[in-house]
Amino acid sequence: MTKDVDIVDLKTRTKACVFDAYGTLFDLASAAMAATDEFSENMGTKTTQLSQIWRTKQIEYSWIRTMMGEHKDFWQVTGDALDFAMEHLELDSEALRDRLMELYFTLDAFPEVYEVLSQLKQAGLKTAILSNGSPEMLQGAIGHSNITDLLDEVYSIEQIGIYKPDPRVYRIAVDGLGLAPENICFVSANGWDVAGGANLGLSVIWVNRYKQVPERLPGLPLHEISDLKALPELLGI
Repeated sequence: MTKDVDIVDLKTRTKACVFDAYGTLFDLASAAMAATDEFSENMGTKTTQLSQIWRTKQIEYSWIRTMMGEHKDFWQVTGDALDFAMEHLELDSEALRDRLMELYFTLDAFPEVYEVLSQLKQAGLKTAILSNGSPEMLQGAIGHSNITDLLDEVYSIEQIGIYKPDPRVYRIAVDGLGLAPENICFVSANGWDVAGGANLGLSVIWVNRYKQVPERLPGLPLHEISDLKALPELLGI
């Protein structure tokens, strides 16, 4: 389900593109895959399961902590989620845990990210990240992917200590960029994040990399694309 706003209208209204980080710009599965060769005897065939459970618990813990009023930064949440996933899969290796956490600072960007950000910058649009990630985690992944110079701003929820999809998180970008919500094209691969941004009034594009069905939540994306390569055309670039 999308609103399918006319491309001309979207081009006219968009002054900045703000991206979610994990799953949108950076490939979360790359951490588990990178560790597979090093720890094949420990992981066996459990790489995909580990990646999926780790991500699911990571998001769940961020939501639950927000509701409980018990905030910890995303590094702590990520470690707690990994501990759960490893115990669930009976992976007992401190070295594997340490390596997986270390790899989170060097997540690979999806192949099209550099070129797409370059096109947006050349077109004169501001670019930013708005993420649950801690500032240190985000800077690690950004530097590893060589996209530092292609971003005007990097916003972390640590500025307010509340996780997405709380409306106050999306306000960080609105206030930071000094733009009306509809003038910000917010791009995310996470359906719940799409709903959160759209519910505040951002012009949301859903990068449905994983062919998910739409969430039954308030807030619809304007368009749905399968990867970021389609974004410049949507913005009339």
